[in-house]
Amino acid sequence: MNDGVLLIGAGGHASVLLEILIEQKINILGYVSPYAAVNKKLFSDFHWFKCDKDVLQFDNSKIKLVNGIGSLPGSTLRVDFYNKYKKLGYSFATLVSKEASVSNYAYLEEGVQVIRGAIVQTGTCIGYNSIVNTGSIVDHDCSIGSHNHIAPGATLSGQVTSKVNVHFGTGSSVIQSVNIGKNSVIGAGSTITKDIDKNTICYPARIFKKVID
Repeated sequence: MNDGVLLIGAGGHASVLLEILIEQKINILGYVSPYAAVNKKLFSDFHWFKCDKDVLQFDNSKIKLVNGIGSLPGSTLRVDFYNKYKKLGYSFATLVSKEASVSNYAYLEEGVQVIRGAIVQTGTCIGYNSIVNTGSIVDHDCSIGSHNHIAPGATLSGQVTSKVNVHFGTGSSVIQSVNIGKNSVIGAGSTITKDIDKNTICYPARIFKKVID
């Protein structure tokens, strides 16, 4: 049986996860961050470990890690940490807010985080270490790759497929049955209606109106 969880990070994303952990009465062993917590009041009751190597003092068979490092396009910190500590034998907790809606017939792999207001529908699979962020919607039968970030307010219609390391920006929309290649970024506010190749950045349409006096 697990002794508890160790939260990694002390920034904005970590604070959201910490509040979920508190609400669910999960035993929190502390948090690991080289920097002081952004939300000092929220973190004040928990032990601060200031070095990544402090994780190693905990038996990897008795605790789980919660990856509170945020996910931004172009940053590999979250993925690098996950891969490093998986190789050292640690497991990552899958975390679902009580205010999220996840179908009993959806599948969440290790380390997935589903934040308040998010919806994950039946038949959907979310790959490991992915974030389904605040108020996002992942409809039926989607296949979401590992290390994905579905940012707040993004909407994925049914049967969308994404490969590893895809970022769906805030408020973006993807219509049904679209495939998104690995390492792609769907920019905030973008509407995607066709397949996207790997290593692609998609920007929302820009409309320029010429004013005639």
